[in-house]
Amino acid sequence: MTKEILAQSDLWAEIKKKADQKQKNADQMLIGIKPNLVSPTEASYGATTHPEIVAGIIEYLQERSCQHIVMLESSWVGDKTSESMEVCGYDRLVEKYNVPFWDMQLDESSEVDCAGMKLQICSSVRKLDFLINVPVLKGHCQTKITCALKNMKGLIPNKEKRHFHKLGLHKPIAHLNVGIHQDFIVVDNICGDLDFEDGGNPVVMNRILTAKDPVLCDTFVCQMLYYRREDVPYLVMAEELGVGSADLEHANLIQIRFEKGTKEEEQGSEETASGKDINRKAKEVKDIHKTVWKGWEDVDIPRERKIVELQDAVEEVESCSACYGYLIPALDMLKQEGLFEKLDCKIAVGQGYRGKSGKLGVGNCTCRFEHFVKGCPPTEIEIYEYLKKYLIQY
Repeated sequence: MTKEILAQSDLWAEIKKKADQKQKNADQMLIGIKPNLVSPTEASYGATTHPEIVAGIIEYLQERSCQHIVMLESSWVGDKTSESMEVCGYDRLVEKYNVPFWDMQLDESSEVDCAGMKLQICSSVRKLDFLINVPVLKGHCQTKITCALKNMKGLIPNKEKRHFHKLGLHKPIAHLNVGIHQDFIVVDNICGDLDFEDGGNPVVMNRILTAKDPVLCDTFVCQMLYYRREDVPYLVMAEELGVGSADLEHANLIQIRFEKGTKEEEQGSEETASGKDINRKAKEVKDIHKTVWKGWEDVDIPRERKIVELQDAVEEVESCSACYGYLIPALDMLKQEGLFEKLDCKIAVGQGYRGKSGKLGVGNCTCRFEHFVKGCPPTEIEIYEYLKKYLIQY
């Protein structure tokens, strides 16, 4: 399915257009592919980009004689990219296609003026001629959604990621997308978790989206998940900064339907971890323009989010994604066991609690609290086990 939708989207035309601007041959362009490998969890868990999609992109490019292709990414603070790369199957892509993987946690960085906000960006990003962003369409416990715009956060060093959380996430995410231009977007909408960025509750949709405008892409995602654009401040800010347009009313939205190919066509096709073939052939192309929901009724997207009630139990100040991202699923586990309701106070998490005292906290930043979960970050299981013991004892 990946190569077919890239052909329908005419990715090669976009690469040739950029090559003309750079006065290069298209097949000599250094093309970067940026997946989401937030943590060492398989794609079926709903958090990371399916390697089959990236494999399809690489094959599409290599079939057009592109020899200068790299994959680049960094996991969130607390996990190693090298481990995520292996667990998610990207080491096998390196071996099979002879395409290097650049670990941005090991890269140098430089300060870039991003529309008035100076941010540290991994130096290797500047080497690229063309950047293909391959985010996972999923929920996020701090920003409600994560897709095209937020996925660029994997191209900054860990120290800058922590800084982002001190700044409140939304504003630096918007400004980062001025400093890093993504040329093409391939969204993994196979089975993203619509509640937690670290996965665990995948919603199977078996779709791939492509776009050229990250703001338009994320606006569409907001509408799909029943959010208003204003519910995601970085989306509004990014449009104001000129990163892209949120005008779905006049957007050219195309739906491509797929049907199973013949046995011969399907031979050698890889399967998603959910067990469903993602190598299909185009059956129908339909212009859906203003009616963005037309033809999507077969996908049951829940309107309510598990995260809303769980968030009410948390007092978050400048928390990193990993700490907060592990806390929310841990609370969900406690809720499933009937223990969540026994909480007698808010749980503090975040860099803003350094040096402060309180009753119950998560992470080393709350080390002066009466009760706190050690770690930077503590894992989901560590948080769950500590809080379970606390709730039973107190």
